[in-house]
Order: sequence, then C-alpha cells, then structure tokens
Amino acid sequence: MHELKRCAWSNTNPLMIAYHDTEWGVPTHDDRKLFEYLVLDAMQAGLSWAIILKKREGFHRALHGFDAVKIARYTHRDLRRLLADPGIVRNRLKLEAVIVNARRFLDTQDAFGSFDEYIWRFVDGETIRHRYRYISQIPARTKESDAMSKDLREREFRFVGSTICYAFMQAAGLVNDHVVDCFRYREVSRS
Repeated sequence: MHELKRCAWSNTNPLMIAYHDTEWGVPTHDDRKLFEYLVLDAMQAGLSWAIILKKREGFHRALHGFDAVKIARYTHRDLRRLLADPGIVRNRLKLEAVIVNARRFLDTQDAFGSFDEYIWRFVDGETIRHRYRYISQIPARTKESDAMSKDLREREFRFVGSTICYAFMQAAGLVNDHVVDCFRYREVSRS
C-alpha cells in the first residue's frame, strides 16, 4: 500500500494530518463553523497551527462551542475565566478580540442575512482554485484577503489582518491551496 501524497505542512503530527485530510480547504457555508475559523485563525497569530489544533477542544469548551450569541454577551468575569484556562491560548488582546468579533459577527449577520453571504462575496461566491506545485508558491496574502481585511476592520473586527484573513480563506475553502499533487486537491475541487 502506498502512502497518500499530502501538502508538506500537514505531515507533522496526527492532528495536522486529520485536519488536512478532512477539513482544510473544504468550502464552508455554516456560520458557526465560519466563526470558529475566524477565532482560531486570529488565535494563531504568532503561533503554529499545530498549537491551535492541540488547543481546539479547549477553545470549543471554553467558548461555548463557538456560539457567537453567547460569546457576544461575555463580561469581564468571562474574560478572567478565559485568561485562567490552560486549555486555550491565554492572550488578553486575542481573547478581547474574540468577544468584540462575536458582536461584530452578529452585526454582520444582521446586515447580510448570514455571515456566509457576507464573507463569500470576497471571492464572488466561488472557491478560487490555485494550481500550485510547491508550498513555497502559496502566498501569505492576496488582493482578496487585503479587501476582506480592510472591510472587516471597517466593521471594527479585530485581529483580521490580511495574512490572518488569507489563512481563514484557506481553512474555510474560499481558496483551494492544496498543492496539485496532494490527494486532497481534486477532492476539494469537487466540493
């Protein structure tokens, strides 16, 4: 039995492999899942994705299953609870951003009918399918992530720089950045 060819970044541990093989790049239209990716990609700033995946269940538990309605009502007491939780990234600025972003997320849902409707307009409703042969060809940001970042910042979201937005786009399947010889490239392209 031959081993499947994967994007090189994913071969570091079982969590990364599972995430790559089942989730990364799959077009996502569920608002709760989109909010989860927004939170996790902001949390990744300055850290590795492996760390975030390791703490994902802790985030899920601590943030009420990424329920934006509940998080939007968090108080200083909730922030203290989060800052004391060793199962998550305990960065005050990032955690404050999660709460603010939950409120902005709900505002955006109200304005557009869903966050999905809002966020997919940055790619005209269709996944951008790149054809990169090497991971070194994948950009850290694009004109689409620049536009998304600018618009999110104008809506007063935090931790939404262009690089974070591009990582979000990759996670949520707004772009397919699997390298062309990765077994997931074609599978994700058919999603």
